[in-house]
Amino acid sequence: MSDKEEMALDGSLNVTLTLRLLMHGKEVGSIIGKKGETVKKMREESGARINISEGSSPERIVTITGPTESIFRAFSMIADKFEEDIAAAMTNSNVTSKPPVTLRLVFPGSQCGSLIGKGGSKIKEIRETTGAQVQVAGDMLPDSTERAVTISGTPQAITQCVRHICSVMLESPPKGATIPYRPKAIPAGAHAVLAPQHSAQAFAFPGQYAFAHQDLTKLHQLAMQHIPLPSLGQSNPTFPGLEASAPTSSQELAIPNDLIGCIIGRQGSKINEIRQVSGAHIKIASATDGSSMRQVTITGSPASISVAQYLISARLSSVQTSLGVL
Repeated sequence: MSDKEEMALDGSLNVTLTLRLLMHGKEVGSIIGKKGETVKKMREESGARINISEGSSPERIVTITGPTESIFRAFSMIADKFEEDIAAAMTNSNVTSKPPVTLRLVFPGSQCGSLIGKGGSKIKEIRETTGAQVQVAGDMLPDSTERAVTISGTPQAITQCVRHICSVMLESPPKGATIPYRPKAIPAGAHAVLAPQHSAQAFAFPGQYAFAHQDLTKLHQLAMQHIPLPSLGQSNPTFPGLEASAPTSSQELAIPNDLIGCIIGRQGSKINEIRQVSGAHIKIASATDGSSMRQVTITGSPASISVAQYLISARLSSVQTSLGVL
């Protein structure tokens, strides 16, 4: 790194950078606060410009622009706010292990090689020096040249991680034009896509059904953080639409043999969890000679099938995340 860049990261030079975050609606609401008071305070105290994309998409882009030190302060405040949210959520649950704060950056694909480093050396150095978990998605986000970079850890570890990321951005500017990722709104009356962006590419489900987004976010966070899913039962009011009286249909998925174990879990614990939460009947076919895939049949109401599909997808995603192969 040059002396100029070193000085920039120390805050001695007024070098302006822009970082983009991908957030779910609930996370955005937490950042905005009542009548916009939280984001206003963050802007004033950090000195960074914090803009939140408009639209009806379940995902929003939060853009943070300013001198490097302002960016670090803004990230520190956002991470602290999410830490508070996690602590508040834990007071109303029986979960004993505290999940980490997780932020998703949207990063130009042309800079991801520099972030990963030769043979993964740079990303390993960042993980070891900050204590944060850093994962770079293998695929570009839809209709863009950007990738998701997921950071998990304590607020302090996340802020240190952002310092390293800013260093990479200064050292290795993007090559060519960057096509930014723009989350798509769900048209009125259309079916919602339930799988997370970085879910396993080996399967797809054509017939998605709309389901309350805040509920899906909650389920996805539980699955990604390896927290046991709640016992919900068919009539639980938190997850409407799982009534046993709804018309029954079935859906088939093909899942790679080497990932089927993470869906079943030890002595069937995971598949039973998914059955209990979704209310769907799930049957996993025996392995077929010469086939690398296993057939999974989900039967139940449309909403039950959607929840089961979503939980299977999130479970696969969490396993891939832990392996570093999003």
